[in-house]
Amino acid sequence: MQLNQQLKGAVLVFLGAMSYGILATIVKFANNQGIHTSVLTFMQFAVGVCFLIVLARFQQKQSKARLKRASKIKLVLFGTTFGMTSIFYYMSIQYIPVSMGIILLMQSIWMSVVLEALLSRTFPNPLKIIGTITILVGTALATNVLVEVASIDWRGIGLGMMAASSYTISLYASSNIETGHKNAVRSQYLISGGLLFVLVYWNYDIITYFTSTSGLLWGALLALFGTIIPPLLFTKGIPLVGIGIGAIIAAVEIPVSILSAHIILDERIAMLQCIGVLVILVSVILVNKSSVK
Repeated sequence: MQLNQQLKGAVLVFLGAMSYGILATIVKFANNQGIHTSVLTFMQFAVGVCFLIVLARFQQKQSKARLKRASKIKLVLFGTTFGMTSIFYYMSIQYIPVSMGIILLMQSIWMSVVLEALLSRTFPNPLKIIGTITILVGTALATNVLVEVASIDWRGIGLGMMAASSYTISLYASSNIETGHKNAVRSQYLISGGLLFVLVYWNYDIITYFTSTSGLLWGALLALFGTIIPPLLFTKGIPLVGIGIGAIIAAVEIPVSILSAHIILDERIAMLQCIGVLVILVSVILVNKSSVK
């Protein structure tokens, strides 16, 4: 019975990671169809918030716990990092391939190790240090930065690293802020914070570029695969397999993103890039090995 539950959890986490993995490809494909990033991010968060509000109302009926105003404000403030991540990530792939964008976003793996060390005021164990170093080596290989240094658009690199930084904070918020409440209740405020940042950042651009109903479709698709499906699958699956195993399985987001970009956008996959991705996946295992039960 326990094995069946673990298998179920693994499948849920795997599907959630796959869902996240195709986001950038959807965005870039929609951009190629003339849909501006401002419209896509706004619709992603707007649809996501509406769905989560309905789900949260249903869950609140089953729980007596109520969020205080201070807790709501805290969640919204931390939730702005969700909006930052989407904007910086989606903007980065305007300058670099999707395959490179996802590699940069996954720098959140070692950034999380650093953040954990700073917050706990403890030095990371040797495995995490080795994992962090190998992630950086894998990144250099996967992005081919050493060979193509002259041709790389560093705006994309900078935006990708900014996305990774904000993603690290959003991961921390998801697992540490006001965790005594139902996930949908917390998520509605976190994603609302993301929507708030999107509105402040893009402001009138959203109206300017909202020129067709196609933006509604693509935005709803992003909400489905980025705001609705993954959190629901992760919150059900990770408790069944544990954080360590869950993080390792979730790393499938990297090859899924690269493969989807290759199939749909016809992006080239080099052998050196494959080696770099393999190094990063091994690094994920090293970083999370201490969490594996």
